[in-house]
Amino acid sequence: MRLANHAHHATIITANGRGVDVEAASAGRFGPDLAGVYARWEEFTAWAANLSDTAADVVVDRSLLGSPSPAPRQVFAIGLNYSEHAKESGFAEPDTLPPVFTKFPTCITGPDTEVVLPEGGNTDWEVELVAVIGKEAKNVSAADAWNHVAGLSIGQDISERVSQLRGPAPQFGLGKSFPGFGPVGPWLVTPDEFADPDDLEIGCSLGGEEVQKGRTSELIFSVPALIEGLSRVVTLLPGDIIFTGTPAGVGVGRSPKRFIKPGETLVSRIEGIGEITQTFTSAGN
Repeated sequence: MRLANHAHHATIITANGRGVDVEAASAGRFGPDLAGVYARWEEFTAWAANLSDTAADVVVDRSLLGSPSPAPRQVFAIGLNYSEHAKESGFAEPDTLPPVFTKFPTCITGPDTEVVLPEGGNTDWEVELVAVIGKEAKNVSAADAWNHVAGLSIGQDISERVSQLRGPAPQFGLGKSFPGFGPVGPWLVTPDEFADPDDLEIGCSLGGEEVQKGRTSELIFSVPALIEGLSRVVTLLPGDIIFTGTPAGVGVGRSPKRFIKPGETLVSRIEGIGEITQTFTSAGN
């Protein structure tokens, strides 16, 4: 199943690209908001399994798509979770749970957006597989973790490196939470839609040049391993978002370093999900 946030309504995307308004099709049982759907995920998916494509009467307009989890109570972001990215960042590969930080929920947006570059900053790209929690998880084993995942989406952990790395100690949260720095979409795809949800091609291009490419099978800590590790410490709640880490190729790791310029367009893609697009403007525009 593909579940979208279309015009602030939970909408199932069918094979022919049309949409089913969940609130209308369920006669108000579910929706319109996505948070309420995640809160009753198992009940919702059981209902959706019997839904006919003939119920699809929504013309999907990408300009109306928001994040498939627009109001997460918690947003987790994982650092150094690909070996080559750890190397380009100058750190050893983690052998326990990788660094965990947060992107504040106000930075979360939909898939196709215009992002203002902060003044005096160096803004970088980080394409990431995003997992959305569908069932509360506390002390969950990796073997059971996929049962707590509603689905997968594409995310960009856009990062302003000056404020992130300014001393006396790095400050990740604020540098990664400027307005629009957490685009997610274009929709959520449930794990059963993939031949192998642990092995998907991932990449992004900036200004038409491919800058990142990898496979999620290269994650040091897979989605199930991350859920196991996180849920030992915190309770993961329905609708929570996990940015699972980025492959090598970020701007700060290049020689010379490269950062996003006004007017450039960033296209991020993941196999079996689709793509999202960000266009960048200067603060003075």
